[in-house]
Order: sequence, then structure tokens, then C-alpha cells
Amino acid sequence: MKGIFNTLRMAGAAVASLVMIFTAVSCGNDASTLLRQASGKAGEVIVVCGKGYWEGDVGGAIRDLLAADYPSLPQREASFDLINVPDNMFTDMFRTHRNLVMVKISKDESEAKMGIRNDVWSTPQTIVTITAGSAEQAISLIKSDGEKLFNAIEQAERNRIIRSSKRYEEVSLRNTVTKMLGGSPYFPSGYSLKKMTDDFIWISYETSYTNQGFFAYRIDISDLVKHNAGGVPDITLEMLIAARNIILERNVPGMFEGTYMTTASGEEQAPSLKWMKYKGRDFGEIRGLWEVQNDFMGGPFVQHVFYDKDGQSLIVLEGFVYAPKYDKRNYLRQLEAILYSFEWEEEFNK
Repeated sequence: MKGIFNTLRMAGAAVASLVMIFTAVSCGNDASTLLRQASGKAGEVIVVCGKGYWEGDVGGAIRDLLAADYPSLPQREASFDLINVPDNMFTDMFRTHRNLVMVKISKDESEAKMGIRNDVWSTPQTIVTITAGSAEQAISLIKSDGEKLFNAIEQAERNRIIRSSKRYEEVSLRNTVTKMLGGSPYFPSGYSLKKMTDDFIWISYETSYTNQGFFAYRIDISDLVKHNAGGVPDITLEMLIAARNIILERNVPGMFEGTYMTTASGEEQAPSLKWMKYKGRDFGEIRGLWEVQNDFMGGPFVQHVFYDKDGQSLIVLEGFVYAPKYDKRNYLRQLEAILYSFEWEEEFNK
């Protein structure tokens, strides 16, 4: 009898231990770990909206915003691929999609509002809700808060790429760039070091028909800018492009003698510069098209330019795409996201 009681006591203790473990695991995990993996293709957005509204001015306002041309591509491509799903057809099959814009127009709504939620039915998922009392209210909201809506979807796409880059990182590449610049983006598996000199790094991911590449280098400010009477550096797009062309001519030769990468010029191809801030870091974003001098190769590029910590030089990180047989938006968006993943060495793994 004593043996039976001992056995029961041991069994009870084991069950109690299992309950404690289960409770600890359940309480310790984020709720998103229980969600299904988000579905949908990169750059795809499902717009849940009644057919009448979608085919009218409400849908037109959304298309003008989210399907606007992606910047600085050689051919026109929409920023996002939009798929309309009417309210009465929004079933479980669509709820797990990565990007959802849900429009609800009802007389019961006293004011127009926009909300953003993450990881509701799947992960990683971003849902933008637009509620309004009339079509006119909805259109006004989409136009006034359009940047907020666009950036929510853009940042969601960017975060997915950064998360994947960190998870499947080629750590050696980050170490190589950090040694030269004091920080680095996170490069995912498949990228490899193509060229390295004392002042230039070329990292590449190549397939039979595509090439996604990165350049990393410094520009000495004393060699680049002229100072005004107040001693403030006057950095212009023209100066940065001139420096780019000199550095690429020296480091990125074409297939034939006398050919090299340079910046495409011309009124329709002219690069642009926009100053931006992201996670406390100020940088200039240059977008444009590259070409090979005396050859017929070309494609889009995006560049981040920012001051080194010593303030005496500029760090340049650039991503470029060569994909003559394919649309280029998603390839370039991947490179942009990797540029956004840049961290100084002391920020790694925080």
C-alpha cells in the first residue's frame, strides 16, 4: 500500500511540474507565436471594400496612393499590387494576408478615423482600418493621412525583409563592412564578397539572370565640399553624384575594355536626393538609374549617405539591381530594406 501511495505522490508531482512548465511557457511566449504565418506575395495588399466604393472615388483615392509609380525604376511599376475583396467575400482565406486595408463606410460612424494594428490573424501582419460616415469622409481621410497609410505598408514590407536578413545572416559580410566603416547592414544568406580594396567593398547576390549588389565606401568631406562663410559644409546632389562616378569608374569595370558603371543622366533619368531620418539616424537617400559607359547595361540604384561619427567623412551604402528580363520593384525594395538595417557596431544584438 505504501508503494502505491509513493507512486501516486510521484505521479502527482510530475503532473504539477508539467503544469508549471506549461504555464511558464504559455505566459513567457508572445501571443504572436500562436498565430499562423502570414500569406501573400511581397508588395501585395488586399483592400477590403465594397465593390461600389472600390470602383468609385474611394477606390480611386486608394489606387492613386498605393498603386502610384515606384520611384526611379526604368519602367513604370506600381508601389503595391492591390487586390479588392468585397466585404461579403472576406473569409478566413483572406484574413491571414500580410497586408490588409479594411474600409468601412457606414452612417453609424460619427467621424472618419484611421487605425493601424499588427499581427491580428497572422504574423507578421499589418492591418490598416479606415472607418467613415460617407464616401466623401473616407476620401478626405485617405488624402489627408495618405502618408501614414502608405508608410505603414511600406514599413511592414521593410521589417519583414530586415527580420529575414538577420535570421539568415551571412555574419562574415557584416564583420567585413564593420571593419571598414564602424557599422554595417545585415546581409542575408546568398550574398558574397565580390571585391574589397582599402576603401571600397562590393557585395553581390547573382543568379543566371539577375544581380543584386551593394557598394560600401567613404567620401572624405575635405575632398568633396566647399565651405561657406560660416564654415558649414554645403553637400549637394551634384557633388555626391560626381564622387560616385569617380569611385565606380575606378572600382566597377564593365565586361569590355573602356566600360565601367556610372550614373545615368538626362532629364527623365536624373537622380534625386531626399534627406531622411530613421531610428535616430539622419541620412540622404539618392535614387537614380545606373548604366555602363560605352555599353547597354543598366538598372535602378538607391543610396544612403550619412556622416561618420567623426564628422570628417561621409559613409555611402548603395544597392543596385540588374534584372533585364524581370520587373525590378521587389528586387530594389529588398536592397532598400537591407540598407535600412544598418547599425553601428555598438548597436549590434541589442
